[in-house]
Amino acid sequence: MSKATYPLKLPASVKAAATRLAKADGVSLNQWIAAAVSEKVGSVESAKHFLHLRDGNARPEDMLPFLNNAPDLPPDPADELTRRD
Repeated sequence: MSKATYPLKLPASVKAAATRLAKADGVSLNQWIAAAVSEKVGSVESAKHFLHLRDGNARPEDMLPFLNNAPDLPPDPADELTRRD
């Protein structure tokens, strides 16, 4: 397996958490980050593949008839966003 290096800059809090988790897993920080990135790549690629299989030949404009027929109602109270100041 070929390897490449990449200088990674993380916020101190993220690095501290990753270091703590790597130690708990009994692996180096480098191994832990490589596994985390691999996991994320696999997840994103799997989701992309799944959605591609489901979309068929759909295009964004194919949704317009559905959107145009949607009722113009206010959101359900449970769906409203709360404001954080």
